[in-house]
Parts: sequence; C-alpha cells; structure tokens
Amino acid sequence: MAAAGVPVRKAHYLRERVAVFTLFGTAVALVLAERAYRAFEVHLTGIVLRWLTSRAVHVAGAQETVHLHLASGQRFGLRMAPEVSSVFMILPLVLLTTIMLWLRPRNTRRLLCALAIASVALISLSQAHVLAIVGLADWLGQDSDHWAHTLLGSLMKLFGGAATLVLFVWLSTRGPRRERAGS
Repeated sequence: MAAAGVPVRKAHYLRERVAVFTLFGTAVALVLAERAYRAFEVHLTGIVLRWLTSRAVHVAGAQETVHLHLASGQRFGLRMAPEVSSVFMILPLVLLTTIMLWLRPRNTRRLLCALAIASVALISLSQAHVLAIVGLADWLGQDSDHWAHTLLGSLMKLFGGAATLVLFVWLSTRGPRRERAGS
C-alpha cells in the first residue's frame, strides 16, 4: 500500500496515464504553436551562426528569418520554412511515443528518454540543414540556396531522419540492462 492509502500499482497507472495525456497535449501544442516553434529554431540558428562566424547576424523571430552578411558583402536572408523546421519530424515521434506508452506503460522512462534523444537529434539535423544552406550560399553565391534546399536538404532530412528513427526504435524497444547482460 502507498502512503495515501492508494495501492502502488494504481498510483503508477495514474502517473503513466498522465504522461500519455501530456504527450498527446504536446503533440497538439506542436501543431498549434508551429510558428512559435519555428521562431525558436530561428533564434537557435542565430545563436549557432554567431558562434561560428564573425559576420553580422540579425534574427527576425517574428518573421522566422535570419539575416547575415556573406563573404561577398551581400546580405542573405533565410526564412525558416515548415519543411526546414524539425517540428513536423518530431511530431510523429511524439505520437508514436504516446501510442507506445498507452500500450506498454511500464516502459515510460525508456520511451521518454528515447523521445528526448531523438528530438535533440532532429533539432540538430535541422540546424545542420540551415548551416549547409548558409555555407553553400556563402561559398557559391545566393543562387545556390535553391540547390542546397532541394538537393542537399532533402538528402540530409532523408538519411538523418531515417537514422534518427532507427535510433528512436532501438532506444525505445531495447530491454533493461539486466536482461541484456544475461543474453
């Protein structure tokens, strides 16, 4: 029995169901606040660009845009489009985690850790995509951003997204250490 007179299993059940509904609420919030999420990612891009370059960087968060000066002296603006953002890559993982947590609530900690690690990997992938676009625009000129967006960005999202999905599945389905040590 738990201290409040509630059986331990029932207390776990309640906590696990709260986690399921919280994750579902997170998924809904990601869809509804997608623009704010992209503004967050633009601010993150601005921080990364300021860290990597000595050139002037200006972030217009309300327009989901980052502006910087290229080596050629031209000003380059990059808008965080929905297809560049990681929000719609994280959303399916949140929903998948919600379903897995509903079906197997005893794996709560493992599933939430896998979701957190996969989310960080997807946000990093999105930042690498933006940095590749900026790097190619700086190296080849502003006309190259179309190629960086369509070709390089698509390849990065395809292979990076697939690798992240494999990582998520591996982290969320592997057994406890004591089971792995015995095999």
